[in-house]
Amino acid sequence: MLYNAYEFQRNLLSVASTWADISSEWLQNPLNPFSYASMAPMMASGLDVFAHASASRGKPAFGFTEVVIDGKTVPITEEIILRKPFGQVKRFRRKGVTGSPKLLIVAPMSGHYATLLRGTAERMLPFADVYITDWRDARNVPIEEGSFDLDDYIDYVVEFLEKIGPGTHMLAVCQPSVPAYAATALMCEDKHPCRPRTLTMMGGPIDTREAPTVVNTVATQRPLSWFEQNVIHTVPVLYPGGGRRVYPGFLQLAGFMAMNLGNHLVSHWGMFKHLVEGDEESAQSTKKFYEEYRSVCDMTAEFYLQTIDSVFQRHLLPKGELTHRGRKVDPGAIVDCGLLAIEGEKDDISGLGQTKAALTIATNLPKTHKKHMIAEGVGHYGIFNGRRWREKIAPVVEDWIVKHGA
Repeated sequence: MLYNAYEFQRNLLSVASTWADISSEWLQNPLNPFSYASMAPMMASGLDVFAHASASRGKPAFGFTEVVIDGKTVPITEEIILRKPFGQVKRFRRKGVTGSPKLLIVAPMSGHYATLLRGTAERMLPFADVYITDWRDARNVPIEEGSFDLDDYIDYVVEFLEKIGPGTHMLAVCQPSVPAYAATALMCEDKHPCRPRTLTMMGGPIDTREAPTVVNTVATQRPLSWFEQNVIHTVPVLYPGGGRRVYPGFLQLAGFMAMNLGNHLVSHWGMFKHLVEGDEESAQSTKKFYEEYRSVCDMTAEFYLQTIDSVFQRHLLPKGELTHRGRKVDPGAIVDCGLLAIEGEKDDISGLGQTKAALTIATNLPKTHKKHMIAEGVGHYGIFNGRRWREKIAPVVEDWIVKHGA
């Protein structure tokens, strides 16, 4: 019922957004005599902000066309090297460039598309042969394709690594730190030839008992049955995945917006002022962020509920109790993979110590294969996007990959 009500509201807002956009342009048109009125810029700016905030959004594109390597501009083409029902692995092929480290970026399945990591991939393109997990919106996966849970996520990571081949390095951002770590442990125990040479985890909830955040508290205050009854909904029949049970992306977005509502209001107020002042460049940067931030997708109910239960409520991985299809995941099996844990000093999603725990539970891994970094003054989003990521954090990741490249 909630999903249908949301769709009805979204359609209404889509119409209102279109009219607001048209009205804003008309108020700025020099052929319109009202555009010269003193209040016209404020009215046009207000309509522009409303139009942007209420517009419907689909899946964004990465948009990479070229990269500069050693002073030369190199064309980039996107190609899908392996397609699965719930996701695919995409490669950003750099024409004529060979010999670079292979890097698989594991994007979170947490309500946003993989393009949320556009800045992460863009920064690594001059250095590495970059691949990324491109997860599908669950509402677009026909119900006959079956289910997708945490075990399936781990299977997908293993299959992606096998497809890319031996010697691949892996970088997991936020939520996938747990399944990426589990896949690494299982592959190391099997002496799998395609096990990752390094695993970098950034702001990952390896052990959420360390410095719990608001997100962790919300996940533990209620029993699993509450989440199943209150946040799981059925996809309307108008989508390919009609009838599938999901955790809707719009609920995830609403939760994140509510956590920092004041900041979001200030951002939109700032955008309004920039538009009034005619500073389109500053306003555009805010628009660009929110276009990505508000592009959301659904997660399958089974994946969401299993993650809540295993990661946030029972802490199975750090307690040595996580299993994959009945098989125990043993962190002690990681003996030759370089583990790099990166945390943001001001991260309000994954608190300090949660990602570092990955190093502690890898009891048989030499110290030379473990590294911990705290990014000073950086919040969750800033770990993998923005100036500090590009200038301070990415070089550490590159050095770690080079150090353990052989």
